[in-house]
This record gives sequence, C-alpha cells and structure tokens, in this order.
Amino acid sequence: MKNLQTDQITFHQANLLSAKQNRFHSIDLFRGLAILGMVLANYLAGVEWISPWFKHAKDAGFTIIDLVAPMFIFAIGLTYGRSFKRRLERDGAGKTYQHFFTRFFAILGIGSLFSAGEVLLGADGQTINWGVLQAIGVAGLVTLCFIRTPTWLRLGIGLVILTAYQFVLNAFWLNIVLANPHGGLLGAISWSTMLLLATVLADIFFSPHHGPRRLIGVSALTVLAALLLTLWTPISKNRVSMPYVLLSLGLSGLIFSACHILVEQFKLRSRWLVLWGRNPLLMYILHMFLLGIVYLSDVPTIYARAPVWLVVVEAAVLLGVLTWVAWWLNKKKIYFSV
Repeated sequence: MKNLQTDQITFHQANLLSAKQNRFHSIDLFRGLAILGMVLANYLAGVEWISPWFKHAKDAGFTIIDLVAPMFIFAIGLTYGRSFKRRLERDGAGKTYQHFFTRFFAILGIGSLFSAGEVLLGADGQTINWGVLQAIGVAGLVTLCFIRTPTWLRLGIGLVILTAYQFVLNAFWLNIVLANPHGGLLGAISWSTMLLLATVLADIFFSPHHGPRRLIGVSALTVLAALLLTLWTPISKNRVSMPYVLLSLGLSGLIFSACHILVEQFKLRSRWLVLWGRNPLLMYILHMFLLGIVYLSDVPTIYARAPVWLVVVEAAVLLGVLTWVAWWLNKKKIYFSV
C-alpha cells in the first residue's frame, strides 16, 4: 500500500511538472511569435508597396502590426510577477528591487541610444524619437511600484490610471501625444497600464483553478469592453488610447491561450520560435542593427522600392541570421531575459 501511494504521488508530481513545463514552453513560443512580428513589422514598414494592413495605422484604426508590441509587453507581464517573487524569496526586497530597476532602466537607456542614432542619421526626418524600448522601460519601472500588491488592487490601479489618461488625453494632450512616436513620454503612462494589467491576466492564467480557461473568458470580455469603448473614443496605437490598450491585451490573451492549447493539447514545439523567445531582448536589438544595413544604404531599389523577390530574400536572410544566433546562444546557454 505504501509503495502504491508513493507511486501515485510521484505520478501526480510528474504531471504537475509536465504542466509547468508546457506553460513555460507556451510563453517562450508566444514570446518568439511576438518578436517575429516586431522584426517583420519593422522591416516591412519602409517598403513602399507593402499593403497598409501590414503597417501601423496612421492614427485611428487598428492593423495586425499594431498588435505586435502589445504582444511583447503581454509576454513580459506573464513572467514579471513570478520572476519577482522568486528573486524576492531568494535575495530579499532590496536586491530584488535593485535588479528590476536596473533591468528596466537599462532597457530604457538602450532604447534611447537607438532613438538618438535615428535622430542623428535623420531617419524618417525625425527630430524627436521615442521607441518601443523606452515605452517598455518606463512601463516596467511603473509596474515595479505595484507588483507586490494583490491582483484585484493592481487591476483597479491599472484601470483608474488608464481611464484618467484617456480623459486628460482627450482634453489636453492629444496633439502632444500624436506628435511623438509611440505617444512619447506621456503615452508611456498608457503603455505602463498595459503591462500592469498584463500581470493581472498572468495571475489569472497561473491560478490553480482552471487558470487557462479563465484567461480565455476574461480576454474575450476585455476585447468586448474595448469595442464598446470605441463609442466614446477611437482605437489608436498612436494615441495609446484606452480601447487600444484593452483590445491589444484581450487579443494577446487569446493568442497566448491558443499557443498554450497547441503546446498542451497538440504537443506543438516549433523549436525556432521557442529559441527566439528565450532571448527576446537580444533578438530585438540585433535585428535593429541588421535593419540598419538596408536603412543606411539610401538606395531605393535595395529597400524602399525593392522588388518582391529582393524583399523575400532580404527577409529570409534577416530571419536566418537571427535564428542562427538564437540557436547558438541556446547551445551556449546564454540568455538575456526581459
């Protein structure tokens, strides 16, 4: 009888371990998909003949490309709370806060260097630039202030800040926010609520009672809420509007849930995307350097007006190099987390 009970416990523990591995595999897969989307979006943005549906909306509106940055932020939210808790238990509060502050301040700094380079080189005629890395850096720092609060309180804080941002945006800030990429520093307030609310959805996913199923339901309700809010104010990435934040979170939750189902139910592995997902920050930074090769060529037929065959070749080379680097880093067990 004792051996039978021991076997049952061991079998139960094995199932829990397998489920945990599947969940983290799902996150790596989803994170890799987000980075792939960001790489392709940034590459295709300067190709003139690419359909507007595969570029960012000019102002009000929503395209598939408007979803890729929120997917990456959602992926950060999936691991933020659990990573913070593990480090807190191991290192204590002081070192943990120092680690997260340094991490997100570094992301902010790296983004500022890229933006400064774009301004100096006159990319897109910009004199002021604010990139997605700055938005992520600020969002990570703001979320750090609230990550130890209960889930319900984080939800309330996120919604209150997001609602206040939308009211002030409509009344005073609209022209300022629209004049800056990704909404600039003011828009970072809204990006911060996106990450804060993403940690709430992560808590739902990791909850012990049917978490993945609950995430699907909550994500669907979030999409519905976003669509209803368009009766008040438009969906707009450029404004980082309230409907945009909620729609992006809801869709990201549904896409991640689909990834989780494919991994858990259908045993999908997609190794190359998972490898990308294990080194997301480095993949993003590296692709910016690689894109600089075609950006700085200043020959329209090489990039802006490149024929279809050349765009396919350049995209294939870009993805091939990034995949090889991701494979090599994984082989050497070198990981740069976000």
